[in-house]
Amino acid sequence: MHFALPPRKTSNPPPYARASRTSSLRRRQLQFGAIIGCALLVLIFLISHLFGRGAERIPPGTPEVVIMTLMDEENMSKEYINKIKENRKDYAARHGYTTFFPSVSDYNIGSSPRSWALIPAVRHALTDYPHTPFIFALSPHALIMNPSLNLQTHLLSPKKLEYLMLRDKPVVPPDSVIKTFSHLHGDRIDLILTQDAEGLSQGSFFIRKGDWAEFFLDTWFDPLYRSYNFQKAEGHALEHIVQWHPTILTKLALVPQRVINSYGVEIASRGGKEVMYKDGDLVVRLVGCEGDPNRSCEKEFDVFYNQWKRTVGKEV
Repeated sequence: MHFALPPRKTSNPPPYARASRTSSLRRRQLQFGAIIGCALLVLIFLISHLFGRGAERIPPGTPEVVIMTLMDEENMSKEYINKIKENRKDYAARHGYTTFFPSVSDYNIGSSPRSWALIPAVRHALTDYPHTPFIFALSPHALIMNPSLNLQTHLLSPKKLEYLMLRDKPVVPPDSVIKTFSHLHGDRIDLILTQDAEGLSQGSFFIRKGDWAEFFLDTWFDPLYRSYNFQKAEGHALEHIVQWHPTILTKLALVPQRVINSYGVEIASRGGKEVMYKDGDLVVRLVGCEGDPNRSCEKEFDVFYNQWKRTVGKEV
């Protein structure tokens, strides 16, 4: 009887064995490549967020400053409003800025004094112009008198702002124990204010866009403060939060009053002749005219309006 012999062993492995080892090696290579790719993506993400925050893409034509003036149509004539707009638009056009003219009636402030509408109006401007670095909030009872002054070189550049900042100054004169910080740098400032002999002034100020600005405006407009019935409404609320909220004080710069807030009338209790408008000043403000029955904002405005028209070379 004959039995079949077992097949000879061969030194060549079956095809499937080689394919199995190759497949396993390729899987390991792909896994390693995926890990390296993920690591690179994480690294790029971290670098872009750590070092690329200042490289925000700003659309072409974005203005450096929005000049915002809140109008009260119920208490201001159409002619008066048109003159105010003309003044702001002329200045903005000369320097590549833009203007924003919200109305008091645009905002629900309940039973609070109408002046409280200033705060949501500033927030509105920040929302409508999200890429613009600064909002210049200017009272309607004021004129921009020097059309040649550029706001960046006059005030807003960090170097210029550092030069102008009033350091270690009582926030509310004459002897508030809360004082401006002495170590702040111009590029860290988000709120620029002035003060007169009575207190802080919200009639002409600058605020820089960003999360801090939103926090500040929300704090200032808190319903609790509006319920306090401060004598000077949002003005006293501003003084309160600046003095008692270190987060706000650390972003505040006070500058000399005539830099952005010269007065058009002499009021002894608010600084007298020292803070009166002089030729060459950026702004003249008719402080207190709206609350004094013996004064007329429009008549006082016209005096400076005619002077401004001559300055810009237009017919009166």
